[in-house]
Parts: sequence; structure tokens; C-alpha cells
Amino acid sequence: MLKQRVVTALIMAGLFLAAVAFLSLPWLALMFGILICLGAWEWSRLCGWNTPLTCGLYALAIAVVLSALYQYNQLGAAPQREQVQPFLGLACLWWSLALLWVKGYPGSAAFWRNRVMRNLMGVLVLAPAWMAAVYLVSFPRGGGLIVVMVLIVAAADIGAYFSGKAWGRHKLAEVVSPKKTWEGFWGGMSACVALAVLLWSQLPNQQAHVSLAAVLVVCLATALASVVGDLTVSMVKREAGVKDSGSLLPGHGGVLDRLDSLCGAAPVFALGLLLAGW
Repeated sequence: MLKQRVVTALIMAGLFLAAVAFLSLPWLALMFGILICLGAWEWSRLCGWNTPLTCGLYALAIAVVLSALYQYNQLGAAPQREQVQPFLGLACLWWSLALLWVKGYPGSAAFWRNRVMRNLMGVLVLAPAWMAAVYLVSFPRGGGLIVVMVLIVAAADIGAYFSGKAWGRHKLAEVVSPKKTWEGFWGGMSACVALAVLLWSQLPNQQAHVSLAAVLVVCLATALASVVGDLTVSMVKREAGVKDSGSLLPGHGGVLDRLDSLCGAAPVFALGLLLAGW
């Protein structure tokens, strides 16, 4: 299984890097949108929609939301910070609420167990992440920023995996994700600290005003949000009684199983860059 996961991950990484390097902003927005809609299809099943028609309608509804965000925030041209920042702030507020629900599960399920709330949760998980990713691409060197965000999430995930496997004893969120441990969590955060120092040392001259403390805060907040994203989707999957959101990606499960951490990380990373003066 590990070999299969690695092969699939390498293929996905190659396609991702090629897309970021060669596609223009509108095409990247479309590609990210397709991935989000695939994730929406899988989320619809977690909401209890089990027919192709209802799943397709939910994915279409998410596509309409993405289109509205694209038009309102002028993401295809020159998005303005004043328009985008409130959406990013609300997304971060949502993930703070999600953290409380994860911490309070299974008791917290009384607030979101019904189908209407799970449908709304899907919008809040998927749409802001897409908007944040497209907004990041609009920055100077935006493709590089997207890659940095993915590296932060990967560092948190890989650090957590190996440190948890070596030293994991104390459960992080046993009811939601029994295999995650506090030792793994802190190992992931330590890996992100090392990555933050490396990133800060490589900042271009025009970003010399950005301090090491700011880079550390942005990286750690992004890593923490990625963990919350992962745990939130795991919580909903557990409530729905499924292990994986789908089977499209060999060794990884569904698209949503790969997007969950990124969905939590993207709006936090984008907002962190704005507040750090990028």
C-alpha cells in the first residue's frame, strides 16, 4: 500500500507542478475548480445523496458558487485585497468552529448531523479553499506560493507520519481519527518550523521586510489548519460510516481524501500572507 501511495503521489505531484508552471490563471482556476467539484461529488455522498443525479446536482451547486466567487472577486483579472480578505477571514472563522466540533465529537454532531448542515459544511470546506488558491496564483510568483503551501501541508503530514509511527503514544483525537497522536502532531509542527526557516532564508530581496517570526507564524498556522481540515473531513466520514470518500486515487482513496488538508490550509495561508505584508 505504501508503494502504491508513493507512486500515485509522485504522479499527482508531477501533474500539479506542470500545471502551475505552464497554465495561465484562468486555466488553473478551471483545473482547481474541476478538482473541487470532484471533491463535492464525494462530499455529497457523505451528506446522504446516493444517486448520480443528486450527487451531480450538488457538484453543480458548488460550481455555481465558485463561478459567483470568481466573478465577484474578479479572480480572472486583478482581484483586490479589500474584496478577497473578508472571505478569507470568514473561512478562517469557519475552521475555528470546525475545530471546536472536532474536539466535541461525537456530542457536537447534534449541531451538524442533519443533511442541510452537512450540505452547508461542504460549501464552507470546498469553496473558500478554491478561492484562496486562485487568489494566490494571481500574486507575483503565485505559482511558487501555491507550491510553498503544498510543501507546508506535506511537511506537516510527513513529519506527523514518521514521528507518530516512531513515538506515538497519546491520541490526538481518538474518536475522530484513532491513528493520529500528539507525538505525530508535534513532529509535523517541528518539520514545518524547519521548513519555515529554510523558506525565510530564501526570500527574494523585495520581501526582505518579512521577518522570520512572520514566516514561522504563517507556516505553523497553515499546518495547524491542514490538520483541522483533515480531522473535520474524517469526522464527517466517521459519522457517515465510511473510511474513504472515494476510490479514484489508488492508495489514497478519493479526491476529497487528498483535498481535506489543503482545504483547511489554503484560506489560512492566503490570509496569513496578506497580514504579513506580502
